[in-house]
Amino acid sequence: MRNTGSSSLALLVNRHAATRTVKDRLEVLEAIIASPMVDPIFHGDVLRIPADHPVYGWRCKVEDCQRSKEGGWDLCHRHQDQWMALRRDGAPYTSFLEIAEPLQTRSWSDPKPCLICPDLPAVGQMGLCSVHTKRWTGWERWMRKKECVPTYEEWASRQTPLPGMGKCRVLACSELADPHPLRLCSRHRNLYSRQGRPGDAQVPDRRQGAQHAGPNGPGPITYGDEAAFNSWCRTAPVIVRMTGTLSLLGLRPLVRAEIQWTLSHHATTQLEGAYWPLRFIQHIAQYCRDQDVNSLTDLDLDGLTDHCRKIVKAMLSELRLVYFTREDTKQCGFFETAHYGVIFPNCSSHFDLTCISQTWMRNILWDFFDDLLRTKPPRSQTTFKAMRRACSELSAYLSAQAPAGGRDPHRLTEQHMLDFVADQRHRGRNGLPPLGLHSDPGGRGPKQSRATPDAVARTFTGVRRLLLFGLAEGLTGAVGLDRRFVTAAPTGGGARGGRRQPFSDEVARALAADANLVLLDQRDVEDRGLRDIWETLVLTGRRANEVIKLRLECVGRINELPLLWHDQTKVGNLDEGIRIPERLVERLKVRQAKTIDRFVERYGREPTPEERTRIALFPRRSTNRAALQSVSYGFFQTGFSTWVNELDIRGVPHQARHTLATKLLKAGANLSHVKRYLGQVSEAMAEHYAHIANTDPKLNEALEALWVAGPGAAEPGLLLSSGEPMTREQVTALVVDLTRRSTPAEGGFCTFQPVVDGNACPWNMDCHNCDKFVLSGADLVYWHRKREQWRMRAEQAPTPEIADYFHELFEPTARAINGLEKALAAVGLLDEALSLDLRRPQDYFGRVWATAFRAQELARHDYEDDGEAA
Repeated sequence: MRNTGSSSLALLVNRHAATRTVKDRLEVLEAIIASPMVDPIFHGDVLRIPADHPVYGWRCKVEDCQRSKEGGWDLCHRHQDQWMALRRDGAPYTSFLEIAEPLQTRSWSDPKPCLICPDLPAVGQMGLCSVHTKRWTGWERWMRKKECVPTYEEWASRQTPLPGMGKCRVLACSELADPHPLRLCSRHRNLYSRQGRPGDAQVPDRRQGAQHAGPNGPGPITYGDEAAFNSWCRTAPVIVRMTGTLSLLGLRPLVRAEIQWTLSHHATTQLEGAYWPLRFIQHIAQYCRDQDVNSLTDLDLDGLTDHCRKIVKAMLSELRLVYFTREDTKQCGFFETAHYGVIFPNCSSHFDLTCISQTWMRNILWDFFDDLLRTKPPRSQTTFKAMRRACSELSAYLSAQAPAGGRDPHRLTEQHMLDFVADQRHRGRNGLPPLGLHSDPGGRGPKQSRATPDAVARTFTGVRRLLLFGLAEGLTGAVGLDRRFVTAAPTGGGARGGRRQPFSDEVARALAADANLVLLDQRDVEDRGLRDIWETLVLTGRRANEVIKLRLECVGRINELPLLWHDQTKVGNLDEGIRIPERLVERLKVRQAKTIDRFVERYGREPTPEERTRIALFPRRSTNRAALQSVSYGFFQTGFSTWVNELDIRGVPHQARHTLATKLLKAGANLSHVKRYLGQVSEAMAEHYAHIANTDPKLNEALEALWVAGPGAAEPGLLLSSGEPMTREQVTALVVDLTRRSTPAEGGFCTFQPVVDGNACPWNMDCHNCDKFVLSGADLVYWHRKREQWRMRAEQAPTPEIADYFHELFEPTARAINGLEKALAAVGLLDEALSLDLRRPQDYFGRVWATAFRAQELARHDYEDDGEAA
């Protein structure tokens, strides 16, 4: 197999006997092509695509223009030049389409039959074959010499049709042959002369054409080397016309069927930006003829241009799904997410697993991916790449250090895993290169990197997750892997990276100064919205991709309030609206007008209401024919980084989110408000973004929790204090009340006196919904765990409505927990309560439980303290 240019994309059909044979693959494709799902225009050896085809259309967009598009434009060459001249003068695209004059072709786009000889092709604009064109020209000249007016009708009535010469002798050409003894079409006859006349084919009399041919055909042709002439006819390329004719003549049956099916499939499932001009497909077909390949899988892609190479790779990706079943991929060493109907954003369906040399480990990883996509597919490719990378590290170590390269799981012991762990930690601590080979984002080869402690932690997490999955499913036992090898894999732990700091006041002022923002505008040479994205980030605190991927209809008003509608895909909040200032509204409206102008320039009309909901507000320039794709985060990050470097400051866009969270707290918002506005998963994440300075009294006041009634009270969450720190009298009263009139219950105390006296509970011990149930400091950790459990349930809810229901159900308890923390902080017991573990019996004798206070003594002590202070 000669696929040296794309070994990672090869279908591997020649290396795995279990896959379909050439005959099987041809039968499958022919059956699909013959089905009603495939448009008949993709049948046959010569495909003739209509000029207005929605995907492969080739005619100029100017109404009634007969010329073909040129390049990636929607206009022919002449109209494109005219439009560019008017565009420089500020003329709109729609006005150009209204005034543009349609043009006729300078030659036949598709050769028409001669008006006199239906079996011969016409040349020129007269519609006559070359012989009758010469006859008419000669007769016209002779008539003018006699000072007579030549009449075409009179001349045509005297002509007799000439016999056809059949198809052009060039194998790949689908056109009719000219009336010439060589039996070549006019274009290939000219090409034959330009290429030095291989084989030196000579006509007996060059002044005579087919008009002098007898009933047995033209006179004999002499050859200097007839074999060379025949070879040239077999290998001569198709003369590409800028029309919808695609010749697949001369291709082997399988590669012809592959091109037919992939063209049909692309026409029905065209991805945004995947533009396949027919002239490029013709070049690919010719390249297959030159290589004489059975299948696209045999092509050496190094000989193709960049665009043709991308098209062939896309064809291979689609064919892979046909040639390989889900079970086949396991044996062949790769995984296809498209078999499960899952395509991750900005990622192909194909995951190559051949970097894992041990078959048993590769099979377990395949089963892990299979189970993951069957049960709960992730939102991105991160899990797949992280698990593959972790396994490649373990595989590389076992290949070098384990007996038989780790391919025999019976010989692996606990010590091998411990040695692998030690080696990984050594590499992470000293920044050594990783063991596995990891491709760079472009897939052009191994990526040189260095191991870090975080990367090692992710490797441990991936290896342990995989092996525990295999242990639970019985896969490790089936291959004979020692259980101690599995359990010796450590957990990686969480990431140890620090969080971003808010912008300092000086940096924030520099990043918002008008003069500096003008410099940012200058960085955006194509006016794709670099400054608009940045100002939206600053004023709204959104995630970068939430702003970059805004749709055209993202601004609206409800009850006269301006709102920004966006998707918070990270937390599952789609079409979320937040209030924005008028300044931002006006800026985004200007951007909307620019995007609409680009759409009109592309299509010659205004977008429909439905299209406005799908068009990107910040569309990227290339591979974006429908304007659905937004500029990339890399585009924004590059422009922003260059800008801040010019300002001689440091910063990243995400710091704007931290800055806004901190400013919200300073303005008096609480963590619930921050969580809701920023679209955070939990208040803990909101606190991560809100950087709290203990020296700032306003921030401390904003974070003060209010003491509220318990979750089962008649009015849960009822305010019991004014928002100021609770006094010792308030807390002491509660302490004495709990210690004298309560009995322990699950997660708190029961204050219902019959139960305290030892009688049975009339409510079947439904404590958490009872208004007699109260909380103590010893229960704080318990309720923290309960809160996390409810948050996890809400995050895993299948719909936003169910998640909102969980949050609403737990809201009274959350308010009670906040109040309990406030009370404990007032008496200095909060830290001790947080360190208390209720699962240990000895803690029942700890200070938090055993210490009680008399109200009179505490009140007297407080009075004495106040007197001394005075």
